Amino acid sequence: MENTKMQEVNTGLQTDVKGDKTNQQVKAADPGQIEKQISPDYDVPARGDGRAVDDMYERKVYILNKVLNEHIGMGKVQWQLFLLSGWGWMADNLWLQGVAIILPQVSREFNIQSNIRWMTFSLYIGLIFGAAIWGILADVIGRRPSFNITLFIAGVFGIAAGGAPNFVGLGGLLAALGFGLGGNLPVDGMMFLEFIPANKQYLLTLLSVFWSLGQLLASLVAWAFIANYSCDGNQTNTPGANTVPCDVSQNMGWRYTFYTLGALTFVMFIARFFVFRLPESPKYYLSKGMDAEAVAVLKEIASRNGRPLGDDVISVEIFRSAAGQEADMDVRKTEEEPTGVKALASAPGRMLRDLRNVKMTPDLSHVKPLFYGRQMAMTTIILWILWALIGLAYPLYNAFLPIYLSQAQGVTDTSSVDVTYRNYAIISICGVPGSIIAAWMVELPRSGRRGALGIGTILTGVFLFLFTTATNEGAVLGFNCAAAVVQNIMYGVLYCITPEVLPAPHRGTGDGIAAALNRIFGAMAPIIGIYAGGTAPLYVAASLFLFSGVLSFLIPLESRGKSAL
Repeated sequence: MENTKMQEVNTGLQTDVKGDKTNQQVKAADPGQIEKQISPDYDVPARGDGRAVDDMYERKVYILNKVLNEHIGMGKVQWQLFLLSGWGWMADNLWLQGVAIILPQVSREFNIQSNIRWMTFSLYIGLIFGAAIWGILADVIGRRPSFNITLFIAGVFGIAAGGAPNFVGLGGLLAALGFGLGGNLPVDGMMFLEFIPANKQYLLTLLSVFWSLGQLLASLVAWAFIANYSCDGNQTNTPGANTVPCDVSQNMGWRYTFYTLGALTFVMFIARFFVFRLPESPKYYLSKGMDAEAVAVLKEIASRNGRPLGDDVISVEIFRSAAGQEADMDVRKTEEEPTGVKALASAPGRMLRDLRNVKMTPDLSHVKPLFYGRQMAMTTIILWILWALIGLAYPLYNAFLPIYLSQAQGVTDTSSVDVTYRNYAIISICGVPGSIIAAWMVELPRSGRRGALGIGTILTGVFLFLFTTATNEGAVLGFNCAAAVVQNIMYGVLYCITPEVLPAPHRGTGDGIAAALNRIFGAMAPIIGIYAGGTAPLYVAASLFLFSGVLSFLIPLESRGKSAL
């Protein structure tokens, strides 16, 4: 029955384009009503009770989603994008954990003790500006420029941070590194979401597996270098000289770690920019009224998947007919992307071209629609609160986990370094199953996105409280492993539901503000850690997780089984 109705709508649109008859029902009826008549599931958009997008865009994106769901599906291009987006998630946690891991050795080398957490603060300052700017730019100049440039900045300044001459210089380089990293998660998630069919949107949750892999990779690199090329703070430069905190030549482990992580990040950028030629998001093009470009992208990815699309499936005329617009046959062709040596030579020029349309004046045109209607407004507010509270709770625990592990072991000699990073690597591996569990939970009718987010967040708080009661190394490791599993469920679902319920024309701004709030509150974690001391930050983090978990169940919009606008 559903397929028959689908065919009727397709036939109506096509005959309207040819001029045989006018499908007044498609033109005049409310898009939400049309979709509910056709299918109770993936043809229904995740939308609130207000008009966050205009009627013409919603009609066009309905057609676009139908093409993605029924004709393009999940093919080679989408799996490539899954990998490329995953690298962005990996890079984000790679550096968050990388900075946390090197803190003890940086403290020894620069003779900074209680104030070493200001390095994390510097990183978060960069993350705040990066998240807001790159997220908003994704709605202004497109997803693809932000998608590519963020990893370039992170790779360059990550390598440079390894050569920092002093404490202040390292802080400045970490801030620049954070500026590049800040846009990774919001931009990468929305880029992936806007290329996949609705019945595969749960894969956005599975991207969080790269979050765990980033932590694991940082742990393994640090374990190899810091455990073997670090000092204990009692070395001297020369016989008879004054004792110094740590000689640079005997404490190269953290620098080798940064060189390696920076090189890996830069390789990810090269793969994104030169190896895989990803087009701009078709939903971004539709939001800008660039119908021809959206059609070209759909046909390109279909062709690369081995399932070419004809004009009878998608065309500018079909888009405009569905929106009640006059068909314009004067369609300009999209610019072809250079390849090989030409791509390398033209890279700087293309980056500058992508940034030329950036406006320096504040623009609220992408903010106000996020509050149109009670459901949309409440969803936006609750999600932003969750991002802020979780943004504070997460680094209070994770950013200082190596320090907590060292304190829990009660060991102060150099042998503790190897044990600490061994345990850190084990905890990282434990987080991987959490991503798989999250992808399963978000599709459960009784759980959905809201239930999975609430359960994962509450359990994270519970296991952090249990961690504070641990009296031996086995208990410390066990509770941290359990926390790693459930916090991956939490973050995986949070990064899934947010772009799903936000409409594409304003998705970058909404995601960017959410991520910026996450980083702003995260920047408070080092301050709390510095002045609170001991395990007090763990109690704060656990309490925030519990409150956030309860709040998650109050999100008005549930996106399970619905297409993202």
